[in-house]
Amino acid sequence: MKKIAVIFYGAPGSGKGTQANLIAAKLGLLHFDTGKFCESVVHDPARQKEKVVRRERKLFDAGILMTPSFVLREVSGAVKRIAQADWGVVFSGSPRTMYEAEGLMPILERLYGKKSIVIFSLSVPERVSIARNSARILCSVCKAPLLTAYYPSKNPKHCPICAGPFYRRTLDNPKTIKVRLKEYHDRTKPIFGFMKKRGYTVRAVEATRPPHKVFASVYGYLKNAR
Repeated sequence: MKKIAVIFYGAPGSGKGTQANLIAAKLGLLHFDTGKFCESVVHDPARQKEKVVRRERKLFDAGILMTPSFVLREVSGAVKRIAQADWGVVFSGSPRTMYEAEGLMPILERLYGKKSIVIFSLSVPERVSIARNSARILCSVCKAPLLTAYYPSKNPKHCPICAGPFYRRTLDNPKTIKVRLKEYHDRTKPIFGFMKKRGYTVRAVEATRPPHKVFASVYGYLKNAR
């Protein structure tokens, strides 16, 4: 398959990471999880002496979108390395602000070609977003999330993939989730208009369904667009 760039948008808890993982595995793409990437940058022990990293860490842990210029610089460098290694890429929730979109989209178009960029918006109600994020746990080793709604144990202790212990992210609490939802509506959703003006279709996908059904819708489009 030709190199493509897929972008998933959606509120926190809409399943962006899950769908990006599924599509990456199915189509042989590299999943660039901007949230995990940014978390790894600001929590990197080797970079805690950097004043800008400490500043961005405070924003990240509070659920506030980090400074767009910082994110764009870090993400752009990583994306260029991915393309140079001849990988297609799938993003979960990035670019996140208008500033990032205006800076990153020309780079993606140059690296992959405009016709090879596909954008999806995963739609869930706010109550679903809060419920999913409040229950979110991730493996501390492989970082895979556990879909607790579909897991038989009410008190899971070990990751079913690698048997590692679970942890909860600092920003997955009800108070911070509401901040993140406001950030998404105020700063990320306006990007849809920018994308449409640039000639893209933002394809809406109803995402309250089980992940495999959402994946069927997404993959069905990508398969037919090949």
